[in-house]
Amino acid sequence: MAKLPYRPCVGIMVINRFGKVWIGRRTRIRAVQVDEPGSWQMPQGGIDEGEDPLPAALRELEEETGITDIEIVGETPDWLTYDLPEELVGKALKGKYRGQKQKWFAARFTGKDTDIDLAKAADDEFDDWRWEKASALPDLIVAFKRPVYEQVVAAFAHLTKPA
Repeated sequence: MAKLPYRPCVGIMVINRFGKVWIGRRTRIRAVQVDEPGSWQMPQGGIDEGEDPLPAALRELEEETGITDIEIVGETPDWLTYDLPEELVGKALKGKYRGQKQKWFAARFTGKDTDIDLAKAADDEFDDWRWEKASALPDLIVAFKRPVYEQVVAAFAHLTKPA
């Protein structure tokens, strides 16, 4: 496992005017667990060859949620990493990676909830969504990603206050 690289990835915390964060429930085909902690997460995905992190984050956000009406308001200064659990190494992430290194962005949502249409999203990542308090996010993500979510929530805590 230690010889495998980390997959370059981005994540984006979308915050509404009430200071709540967009989370989606992963579809059954993608979920580690369904309707249990671990099935809800923020938009995230891989960085394509030659792509910079911010354009990748915007692309992933639109592909997974259809959201385009945002304003970038924050970025983690460092890359955050997580390792896959031993039983997923060689299976998850096409078997090529030990985990992910992620660059996270925070965005203020400037659209309307009715603009979010998972059925029209280019990806089948999520089948439901809701706005949630940032402090609740670490308890909703699969356990091996929890430390990254704790760091993201801490980094962007100042941005999750109602506008």
